Amino acid sequence: MNKIYFDHNATTPVLDEVFEAMVPFLKEQWGNPSSIHWAGRGTRKAVEDARESVARLLNCTPLEIIFTSSGTEGDNHAIKGLAYAKKDKGNHIITTKVEHPAVLNTCKHLQKDGFDVTYLDVDTDGLIDLNALKSAITPRTILITVMFANNETGVLSPIKEIGDIAKEKGVTFHTDAVQAAGKIPIDLQKLNIDLLTISGHKLYGPKGVGALFARRGVRLVPLIHGGHHERNRRGGTENVAGIVGFGKACDIALKDMDREITHLKALRERLEKGIAEKIPHIKVNGHLEKRLPNTANISFEFVEGESLLLNLDMKGIAASSGSACTSGSLEPSHVLLAMSLSHELSHGSVRFSLGKSNTAGEIDYLIEIMPPIVERMRSMSPLYAAAK
Repeated sequence: MNKIYFDHNATTPVLDEVFEAMVPFLKEQWGNPSSIHWAGRGTRKAVEDARESVARLLNCTPLEIIFTSSGTEGDNHAIKGLAYAKKDKGNHIITTKVEHPAVLNTCKHLQKDGFDVTYLDVDTDGLIDLNALKSAITPRTILITVMFANNETGVLSPIKEIGDIAKEKGVTFHTDAVQAAGKIPIDLQKLNIDLLTISGHKLYGPKGVGALFARRGVRLVPLIHGGHHERNRRGGTENVAGIVGFGKACDIALKDMDREITHLKALRERLEKGIAEKIPHIKVNGHLEKRLPNTANISFEFVEGESLLLNLDMKGIAASSGSACTSGSLEPSHVLLAMSLSHELSHGSVRFSLGKSNTAGEIDYLIEIMPPIVERMRSMSPLYAAAK
């Protein structure tokens, strides 16, 4: 049976070059990078070389990069760290209803601690209204946090415009760029972003490592207290092998980005066109242009998304659902509901997120096997029979 992976927004395979770069720091070069003797000097240099690689990907300075364990930690550090650092100046935070749980649940936690949070609506394309953002800002607003690219739909937020508004109003701006980094260009010299979060395993690096960009002059209360690590911003001995792999993955992403954008966009268009031609009653979710090149979120009317995923899995295809059913919840995707999709369409959504190794042949296989699966599932729905 073919095994085809269309779930790269969930995680990506570690590239061979990344793994090879990590191995020496799991075997020969095992010293603590805080040690001043020979065993620590080599690992310290490797950490700082990787910091430079991450900074090159984002076009910032290495001193503005804080290594973390994940995107989730980075979001927590940015939002809580900024909120507590500026609580004497205000207690109001602005975000959106379509953020990743790492942002939404952090904001909900802060609400219990006396902070006021505004959750902005999005339109049917998944985009916020910039006028609504401006109207939400008050003299007590200290932080705007809006994701760079949505993990479910791939929709790209108007980051430049949001950053310009934030700068004009004197409000700190954080963006969760976990899904965007390595897939599309991010130039922090041209964007008014104060805090930005990325993760290694989303761009063909290892799990357990990420980075938080904190622009020079932005003060954060540390999330993890301990030693002097990361210039006193995050306690804990550095994950040297993971950081080295992360740096290598950033180098590769920067080098290959233009080619990958062209490759993935062509595959995505082939997928969406093929499915639309062979399967009626579908809807592509999110803005058709302002989105990541690799992501297609499609709702199949009269079909339950989780059942469709199980049927695809039996054919060797790994994809994901737009609903939260896999986490034990019966509620559909909060992202799709915020975009005004019905519960039924939200439950019938599937996300295909493509990656480096995917081929046109794999897309064609999906287009070949999917119509009979969908038709068989729909044949059990009285609503589909009435709609035919």
